[in-house]
Amino acid sequence: MLNDSKVRTPQQPALFRGRVLVWFSCGAASACAAKLTLEQYPDAEILYCDTLAFEHPDNRRFIADVEKWIGKEVKILKSEKYTDIFDVFDKTGWLVGVSGARCTQELKRNVREKYQGVGDVHVFGFGVDELARIARFERDNPELYLMFPLRDAGMNKQACLDMLMQAGIELPAMYKLGYKNNNCIGCVKGAKGYWNKIRVDFPEAFERMSKQERKMNVKILDVFLDELDPSAGNYRSEFETECGVTCTAFQHSVQPTAFGAGGLAVIPLQSSQIADESSAKYGGA
Repeated sequence: MLNDSKVRTPQQPALFRGRVLVWFSCGAASACAAKLTLEQYPDAEILYCDTLAFEHPDNRRFIADVEKWIGKEVKILKSEKYTDIFDVFDKTGWLVGVSGARCTQELKRNVREKYQGVGDVHVFGFGVDELARIARFERDNPELYLMFPLRDAGMNKQACLDMLMQAGIELPAMYKLGYKNNNCIGCVKGAKGYWNKIRVDFPEAFERMSKQERKMNVKILDVFLDELDPSAGNYRSEFETECGVTCTAFQHSVQPTAFGAGGLAVIPLQSSQIADESSAKYGGA
């Protein structure tokens, strides 16, 4: 029986309550949210929308460790249309826009929306340090039943890291390398400091995205990555990016281009086209 005091009810409630769906993102917070949820609702499903191809290979180890800890399999959901993030970039002609990343829209949000049903309760790993994000997500998704067990337990990101370490679970490799999130290696939502850190830690990923920019003739930043000053940016002070079935991104001062998004306009789209693209809500909440 669901504790309705912990569930945000949508504006138009469903006639029947559906499943409890925990959206796992290979991060510490979503792992802890899954653990807390299963303690109350053992039939909850733990779901991961697949972007493993360009994530750190250690993420597979982390998933296996989390499965043992929570006593339940993480179900991996895949896009029926795209194989990976670069398949999205090539087929859509988009990298990132002012509302987030096209890869997140296609491989995370669209996959989640295809799987969900009316009346399902959605669980996300947002803590007490993300109250503004929770408010935005509730505002932008009035049709969903929502639960935030970390917020209700008074937990922030550090508390989640501590919980995992106390459980004997090794943190994902990207955290140990100093990254704030466990996204794909070379996330299009990153800013200059982030990309210069990727240049040092994962030069092959930096080169791969540099070539993708040139291939598509778009810029993630205000310069092409292969022209980025190695001293530019300060990753520690940059806006934190997140990749899951929701998406937040560093807000680049850019416009969509005829070849994609996420760079200074080479051939600007007409205003009506820009409006059409914006209405697609690339990147989710």
